Amino acid sequence: MQPQVPNPASTLNFTRQGSGKPLLMLHGLGGNIASWDNLAADLAMTNEVIALDLPGHGASPVTPGSRTFGGIADEVADFIRAEGFEGIAAVGMSLGGRVVLEMARRGLVGATVALAPGGFWNDRERKYLKASLIAGGNISRIARRALPVLTRYKVGRAALLAQISAKPGQVPQDTALRELRSFASTPTFKDLVRDLAEGPTQEGSASTPGPVTIVWGRKDRLLLPRQAEQAMQAFPEARLHWVDQAGHYISWDAPDEALRLSRQGIASTGSTTTA
Repeated sequence: MQPQVPNPASTLNFTRQGSGKPLLMLHGLGGNIASWDNLAADLAMTNEVIALDLPGHGASPVTPGSRTFGGIADEVADFIRAEGFEGIAAVGMSLGGRVVLEMARRGLVGATVALAPGGFWNDRERKYLKASLIAGGNISRIARRALPVLTRYKVGRAALLAQISAKPGQVPQDTALRELRSFASTPTFKDLVRDLAEGPTQEGSASTPGPVTIVWGRKDRLLLPRQAEQAMQAFPEARLHWVDQAGHYISWDAPDEALRLSRQGIASTGSTTTA
C-alpha cells in the first residue's frame, strides 16, 4: 500500500494501491484505513483501491465538521470533488456504509456497496445504539493499557468484541487489538455517537447514479437486522443481501462473502432486485 498521497486539494488522509477501476473505501466509526486490511489487498488485485480516513479518524485532522455525520458527509463530498473522483465506485461499512449511501444520494458516486450501514434506526434503537457504543468506547479507553493482554485470549476478545462480531473469539488478536486501540484513540468518538443517536435518520433516494447494494448480517447485535427494511424503503431500487453467520463487522465474520459481494456490487450495471 502506498503512503499518504500529499495533495493540496484535500486535508484528508488516504492511500492508494492496485490498478483498474477506482474504488473508494470508507471504514466505520472509530476505525481507520487499516480496518480494511483483510479486504483491500484482494480488491486491489482488480481495482485501484483508495482507502480514506474519515474526518477526525486515523491520520485525518479533527475539524468542526468531523464531530457530526452531516459534517463528515460534507467533507467526504468535498474530497471527492477536489480529487476528481466523481462517479467512483464506493464500498463502506457501518458509519462508512451510511456515508457512501449519502454520497450516492447526492449523485457523487457510482456503484455503491454499503455493509451494515447506519442511519435506519427507530427511537428505541437510538437509545440502545447510544448506550451500547458509549459503553464500548469507554471500555476501550479505560482498558487501553490492558488491551494487549485481554485480546491475547479468545475469552477476552469474545467479551470485548461481542457487540460487533458474531464470532469474536475467532477474530485474530492483532486485528482486535488494532481496532480497539483505534476506538480508544478517536477523539471525535463520543461526539459522533451522540450526533448519530440524536440526529436525523438517513435520507433516501428512489434513483441513484449507479446500482446500490446493501449487505446485512443476520446476527448483527449493534444495528439490528430489522433496520434493513428501513434501508430498503429509503433506497427502494437497491439490492439487499443477507449474510447468515455475520454480525455487524461482516468483513470480519464472513470475509469471503464480503469480498464477493463487494466485487459483485461494484461491477454491477443496474440489477437492483432484492435478494
